[in-house]
Amino acid sequence: MNAQFEAGPEGFLRRYEGLNNRLPGIRQPWVVALREQAANAFRSKGFPSRKLEAWRYTDLALLAQTGFGEALTPVDEDFALPEATAPQRVVFLDGRFRADLSDGLARSLGANLSAAEGLLGSVARVDDLPLAALNTMLFEDGALIDLPAGADGGAIELLSIIQSGDRPVTVHPRHVIRLGAGARLVLIERALGRGEGRYLHNPVVEIVLEEGAHLTHARIQQEGPGGIFLSTVFANAAAGATYDSFLLHVGAKLSRSEAHVSLNGPKAMAHLNGAQLLADGQHGDCTTFLDHAAPDCASRQTVKTVLAGRSRGVFQGKIHVHQVAQRTDGYQMNQALLLSDQAEIDSKPQLEIYADDVKCSHGATVGELDENQLFYLRARGIPQATARSMLIEAFLQEAVDSVEDETVRAALGTAVAGWWETIA
Repeated sequence: MNAQFEAGPEGFLRRYEGLNNRLPGIRQPWVVALREQAANAFRSKGFPSRKLEAWRYTDLALLAQTGFGEALTPVDEDFALPEATAPQRVVFLDGRFRADLSDGLARSLGANLSAAEGLLGSVARVDDLPLAALNTMLFEDGALIDLPAGADGGAIELLSIIQSGDRPVTVHPRHVIRLGAGARLVLIERALGRGEGRYLHNPVVEIVLEEGAHLTHARIQQEGPGGIFLSTVFANAAAGATYDSFLLHVGAKLSRSEAHVSLNGPKAMAHLNGAQLLADGQHGDCTTFLDHAAPDCASRQTVKTVLAGRSRGVFQGKIHVHQVAQRTDGYQMNQALLLSDQAEIDSKPQLEIYADDVKCSHGATVGELDENQLFYLRARGIPQATARSMLIEAFLQEAVDSVEDETVRAALGTAVAGWWETIA
């Protein structure tokens, strides 16, 4: 098997053709049809470009110019894991499920595709989202979590580690989650990169929340310095269900996390909060599409971005309120803190409202560290670097305060610990 592939969409399509005989589900017609639909969509669209409004601020030229090969990590490689953030853990090393390192209720999707029939592909869109199409045609494994009605799944860490070496590699995990009526789960999804090389991590997460279900979903991105992280989440919430999420970007050279959340039943709720901590040379993009498709639903979103050196941040958040979605209550805010004259932020909050009985607001602010506050701290004997760190931490606190689960708060605290000190 060739370890290196040509650059551009053609390279990924050739890989699909070459891997097709050993991709999971090749003997299951519904999986074959799903992959073929995705391959046709990707063949038609290719990579998204900045000519598309949704990609106006994020350039994928780095992705298009690189020829990616397959990660070839031996299955039996001895591997030291970082400290767990939850009592249960499911581990993927270079995109492959590691049963010997995993425990808890999550299963390998690749080994249990039959159990995912009717669920896999039920909420993801591939015709107009090329990266989701790319994942669908090339995924080999991922986590499958299917909780019955009324179950409490506790807390699970979904850990994906990619090891980069002297050649670019690519991984496309597919994670499928369903919570039955009234079920509850805390999911901490961590993406870690090891090594300095370039790689593409392109996960897709499909989430179905049935009536009254509650999912707390933390997404923590700590990729390596050469990593390209392009994540897409699809979540559908039925009546009375809650999707409570928090996104944290602290790694990768180029990252974009995209969320498509639909509130499909009365009194469903979504929280799409997050923070981006971007150092010199990093590009971070948080893009969300929140669909209010039923009456009496509520959504909250606060995203904070801290930018140092020559970094660039992007926030795009769209709330779409259908005509049937009367009495919608939606709030959206993006705030950016620039630590350098060379840092840039592009912020585009949007409301598209077709109902007449709603309470919706959005806004964006951009600023620098408050010199008066900095002077106040310095005047009391606090060193410059420490004072800056304290103000940055205070800026982020509002977003973190929105997280109620203590397990998630601890994981977020560990991920950001000391970040501001490295750039102060």
